[in-house]
Amino acid sequence: MNYLSIKNNQRVALESIPTLAYEVFYHEVVTHLMTGEDAHCVNYFGIPSGKEVKLICCIANDALGTIQVVATLADPEKMIPSLSSKIMAFHAFEREIHENFGIQYVDHPWLKPIRYPFDRATKQCQISNYPFYKIESEELHEVGVGPIHAGVIEPGHFRFICNGEQILHLEIQLGYQHRGLEHLFVEKKGLLQRATLAENIAGDTVVGHTSTFANVWESLCGFTASEKLQFDRALALEHERIAIHTGDLSAICTDVAYQLGSSVFGRLRTPVINYFQQWCGNRLAKSLIRPGKTNFPSTPQLAEKWFEVFHAYEPHFTEMALQMFDLPSVLSRIEKTGVVSRETALDIGAVGMAARASGLKRDVRSSHPTGYYEKTSYQPIMGQVGDVHARSKIRFDEINTSIAFIKNMLNQMPQPDGEIKPLDSPAPGSFVLSMTEGWRGEICHCAITGSKGELLLYKIKDPSFHNWLALALAVRNNEISDFPICNKSFNLSYCGHDL
Repeated sequence: MNYLSIKNNQRVALESIPTLAYEVFYHEVVTHLMTGEDAHCVNYFGIPSGKEVKLICCIANDALGTIQVVATLADPEKMIPSLSSKIMAFHAFEREIHENFGIQYVDHPWLKPIRYPFDRATKQCQISNYPFYKIESEELHEVGVGPIHAGVIEPGHFRFICNGEQILHLEIQLGYQHRGLEHLFVEKKGLLQRATLAENIAGDTVVGHTSTFANVWESLCGFTASEKLQFDRALALEHERIAIHTGDLSAICTDVAYQLGSSVFGRLRTPVINYFQQWCGNRLAKSLIRPGKTNFPSTPQLAEKWFEVFHAYEPHFTEMALQMFDLPSVLSRIEKTGVVSRETALDIGAVGMAARASGLKRDVRSSHPTGYYEKTSYQPIMGQVGDVHARSKIRFDEINTSIAFIKNMLNQMPQPDGEIKPLDSPAPGSFVLSMTEGWRGEICHCAITGSKGELLLYKIKDPSFHNWLALALAVRNNEISDFPICNKSFNLSYCGHDL
């Protein structure tokens, strides 16, 4: 077999990953593995290997619940064909590889900088002279938004090409705050330091990213999380999903000037995130998730408090949501606005909520379950049209599903753990890939250790990395006044991108 087939969170020897000639890697393996809608690239990245760069490609098969891993060596001084010319879903991965290592592609359709890291291959690429796409015409005009936005939003620049009010093209330029997080994971040696870094990958996905890091580290150390630990992580993950989805429904109402919905959903979000404050002392769940343990295990008393919070939450949430999705003035703004077709979602490799709204079944809880989710038969919430309405409705349905999921969990809470055993050291020469279905979609972390078990590489992929292109395509042929509602219906992460 010319690739290695693994499961989510499975540790394997790095040397067991086949390293093929690029021609074989390209023509006979990767393009073959990407055949069919059940396959998608979950990560593709490089690591220095002498004068060459080892490229490691990880392709998930959602029907089989496996991830196929294969590697190749690329010489930065030689031109190679791009996968993106055949499969658009690779475009951002290959742009990053080009930017980081100087790998040259002969036929990449959009070979531009994507992140502007401090250690990029060429410093001649400056964010101030980003090569925006242009159309020369007296009838068209450009509109620039950002990179500085109102409120506390992260920096990002949106460049529209418009014919009157109609958007013909949108290009999204990020990379304004490269924080060097992936390098810091290698540089910092303390486990608490690394867990703290994981909590700050994306501020609205603390549980999602930190749980993924915990899974990676435990796999490296040969540690199997207890039933109670798996329970608490799933509980926190679904609670985070409810909190963010509720806040997003408030923001969507704001952007269509439905102030009642904005106020009610915004008010309902507060007690949900305040529950994390009572659980672990932080409203965003920082300090809750740690590899090998938790300092704040769930208790029957916390379960009673959760039921109390949602006894008050549910009737108001249901009433408000039913009004929102029945109100003509709201429906006129969200139906058939910002459409991403199923075919487009498949072509660009969309994941998570954005993919499911377009009818593409992508949900790690169902396709690659680990921990608590292995004991369930989770059925993803699906949409069809792929418009703002579908992405909003999925939030409503997922909130209700997560509430029912947690209610069932809390009625079957495991016994507390006994003595906590310290983690062993990471295994040497190892590779681990971990995926988690965060509220936004598929989170993927990869780790590689050296001959002494030291961390050589930590690669992070936030679901936004896949889905920014979906937003750019969604707004085409819409009025520019519809951009805010399209943008909020995706609610992608700037900081999750600018790692």
